Amino acid sequence: MEYILGIIIIIIGLILVGIFSKKKFYKEIDRLEQWKIEMMGRPILEEMSKVKQLNMTGQTEELFERWRTEWDEVVTIDLPDVEEYLFDAEEYIDKYRFKRAREVQNKIDQKLLKTEGKINKILSELNELVGSEEKNRMEIEQLKDEYREAKKNLLAHRHQFGKAELRLELLLDEVIVQFGTYEEKTENGNYLEAREIVLVIKDQLDQIKNKMEWIPAFLVDCQSALPAQISELREGFREMLEQGYVLEHIPVLKETEHLENELELLKAQVESADIHDVHTKIKEIKENIDLLYDLLEQEVHAKAFIVKSNEPTGQLLDITHQESDELKTETQLVQQTYHLTEHELEQSRQMETRLAEITKKFEILKFKIEQNDIAHSLLSEELTVIKDEIETIQTEQKTYKEKLQMLRKDEMVAREKVAELKRKLNEAIRLVTKSNIPGLPEEYKYLVEDAKEGIQNVMIRLEQKPLDMQSVHQYLEVAVMTIEKLIRTTEDMIENVHLAEKVIQYGNRYKSRFPSVANGLRNAEQEFRSFHYQEALEQAATAIEEVEPGALKKIEAMLTDKE
Repeated sequence: MEYILGIIIIIIGLILVGIFSKKKFYKEIDRLEQWKIEMMGRPILEEMSKVKQLNMTGQTEELFERWRTEWDEVVTIDLPDVEEYLFDAEEYIDKYRFKRAREVQNKIDQKLLKTEGKINKILSELNELVGSEEKNRMEIEQLKDEYREAKKNLLAHRHQFGKAELRLELLLDEVIVQFGTYEEKTENGNYLEAREIVLVIKDQLDQIKNKMEWIPAFLVDCQSALPAQISELREGFREMLEQGYVLEHIPVLKETEHLENELELLKAQVESADIHDVHTKIKEIKENIDLLYDLLEQEVHAKAFIVKSNEPTGQLLDITHQESDELKTETQLVQQTYHLTEHELEQSRQMETRLAEITKKFEILKFKIEQNDIAHSLLSEELTVIKDEIETIQTEQKTYKEKLQMLRKDEMVAREKVAELKRKLNEAIRLVTKSNIPGLPEEYKYLVEDAKEGIQNVMIRLEQKPLDMQSVHQYLEVAVMTIEKLIRTTEDMIENVHLAEKVIQYGNRYKSRFPSVANGLRNAEQEFRSFHYQEALEQAATAIEEVEPGALKKIEAMLTDKE
């Protein structure tokens, strides 16, 4: 029973698969059928009827016959073949021969695709032909207007074009010939070829208009504007030579002759109505003229700079020499009192050496200026370098002078610092005496001696001749650190003495009850009598903290309140 049920289910499944497959294939058949109908409805005959309104000769006639033949093939052969394939496909589907049906559908698809390509090509060529005729008809009139305008402009302003007028007339005559060719092509029905002629005419007129726009300006540049600038440049060059300028390094005559030759070639090129690269070449000539002007102007500015700066630079050099002599004298005086490092002395010697070199350069430069056989631009560069070097030395002289003056200031600061250290030492000693301390620890006595010795070492260095401030600073730094340590130690010692006394006194209340406290306080008192105040405080505080935690802070608070 189960076996029969399984077979029934399989059969039903196959039937359902067949039904759905047939539905899918018929859907594709419907699509192909619709595609075929759309092709048959394409407006080929309507479009072809538009061609009959043209001159049915030559190229138009040939194209029309070809399109009609191709459309006949589509209607009588291609589409009927598709119809036959559609019937075959439907028959295969009805018989569930889906593989064969798919093969036929693929053939139909390829056939329709190829047929549609034919139809699209016919329509495209039809539109191109008809469109060409319409465009030609509209554009040719506009081009004729442009031609007449160009001809009129040439006749009215022929003097602006010079010899180029003849060439422009020939170019316009060539356009006339092209108009005739266009009419001939159109009459013979060769509209596509006529379209090419229209594009040629348009290009020719664009070029002619461009030439007529630029040729007058180019002729002005080549015949008058640029030659005048070159002549003015050459005349300015001669005047500067007469005024004593050295201009051998500026080849004005050679360059202007070359530029004039270039202009003659450009003029001939423009007169032949060939303006290719003319704009670029004229721009290059203008740039070369400007460059020569800039070089001459640079010489004028250089001479003016020399006239303006030569004497002041000499005066600046004299002032620098005077300052150098004063610094040398001051250095010798300072050396009698202060010790100068080898680096500082070498710095002074180098300034003197460089100043001597600059003086020699300036004397040579003055001779060159008097001889007047070197370009002013080169001389001005040398003068600028010398002036900058002098100003640099002056800056270094000022810095060096301030350094010498700083030595005296450093000495005064050091002496004031020594006096301050002495005062701090005496204050520390008075503070100890005033505090009625039972005695001084040995290490404190050593520290006091170190502080006195540190101050004494600085004083000895300050009395040396010549005075070495570097050494003074080193010993002064040691003395300052020692005094600061002494002050901190003094304050700590006095505080420990007072606190140790109070802690021991406070702890006496526990001596009879707590043997450990009694023992700790005895040790603390022994350390106190030995002047070991820090150790005494630690012994007493440890003993009391065992029986009364926080007692040390309580005692410190009591002392603070009393203060």
